[in-house]
Amino acid sequence: MEAIHGNVYDYPKYYDVLFGADWKAEYDFLLDCFRVHCRRQVRRLFEPACGTGRLLVKFAGAGYQTAGNDLNPKAVDYCNRRLVRHGFPPSANVGDMADFRLAGKVDAAFNTINSFRHLQTESEAEGHLRCVAHALAKGGIYVLGLHLTPARKPLCDEESWSARRGHLVVNSRMWSIAIDKRRRKERVGFQFDIYTPTRQFRLDDELLFRTYSAAQIRSLLSRIAELEHVATYDFGYRIDEPTRVGPATEDAVFVLRKR
Repeated sequence: MEAIHGNVYDYPKYYDVLFGADWKAEYDFLLDCFRVHCRRQVRRLFEPACGTGRLLVKFAGAGYQTAGNDLNPKAVDYCNRRLVRHGFPPSANVGDMADFRLAGKVDAAFNTINSFRHLQTESEAEGHLRCVAHALAKGGIYVLGLHLTPARKPLCDEESWSARRGHLVVNSRMWSIAIDKRRRKERVGFQFDIYTPTRQFRLDDELLFRTYSAAQIRSLLSRIAELEHVATYDFGYRIDEPTRVGPATEDAVFVLRKR
């Protein structure tokens, strides 16, 4: 099989096949969060690091005003073309999730699958949360999902899954290469095996994530006075089953509300 070494985010079509298939659970959970935790009617939404816009287009289709930003121009172009194809304005922009300002306030924001961990320093992470806080209207919420580094060895350090869209099949593998808790760095391997009617090839990439223990994420959130931590969930996305974050926690979805 032909092998290509490159940035997986530069291949939004294949990335979207993998991550776009399971949008419904996140979408329904976010609707539940708006209903349960937001102290204002939700009409305007923003997604930092929106990628291909798999959730933005669904919310736009439900009547919400949506916008997003992402550092990758190819992902933003894919997102905007998708929005336009479905009859909505191209509302995604190339931008840094750690340094942005919106023209108007939004009622809710969300970032559900680890994009936050691409921010490599504490100042970038804090800057991101302050930007989100500034973008939210009073009583609005931010739903932030990420994998934490547990005190013990993680229960799972590798996962594989497959997805299909028409004649296109993408098999993926993602695994932890190494974790440096002192430097707070995790190297993660990411592999796509891509099958089309005319071509088969493998895309290899390596991602660098910042690590967060339970104590470290609590410390970070506590420094953003404008955002109140109102609930935590796991990736089961059950609004009636909030969880507590402890040393063994690996999956966490934080709901933060603008004071």
